[in-house]
Amino acid sequence: MMADMEVEAMANNPYEDSLELRVLSATPIERVMILYDSAIDALRAARGHLLSGEIRPRSRAITRAVNILMELNASLNHQLGGELSVGLSKLYNFMTNTLLEANYRQTEAGLITVEKLLVSIREAWMAINESPAVSSAVPSLPGGLMDPFSGCGDHTGLTRQWSA
Repeated sequence: MMADMEVEAMANNPYEDSLELRVLSATPIERVMILYDSAIDALRAARGHLLSGEIRPRSRAITRAVNILMELNASLNHQLGGELSVGLSKLYNFMTNTLLEANYRQTEAGLITVEKLLVSIREAWMAINESPAVSSAVPSLPGGLMDPFSGCGDHTGLTRQWSA
């Protein structure tokens, strides 16, 4: 009975359907931007929880952002991406460590730093996505970067993981 209520609640969540549809119909670059958006949203939520003293929700939001960064890092193809993928990997590791430290110390500075970095990188991806050369080409990621959703088959579980 409880499982039926959970399934019904998930089925009636319009945001869930919207995000799932967005992921399924997105180009690889748009999928990366969706991940950045989700990480930014998680950090903004974490900051709100930190300010209101809500420890568990703050930790969950930070964990969600860390998981997204780890997925983005794991999706890098260092053979094809060269210096770009190495630089992004170092940046993702820096952001992950900064978030873990901010969570441990319960401070806002690290959350703000990572949020600013994510917003800047997301803007760069937006510029790449809007570039005429990319938008007219077959959807692919620059620098040998891999689609973080490739090979996952059913993206439904992934959208639920990052929206929870």
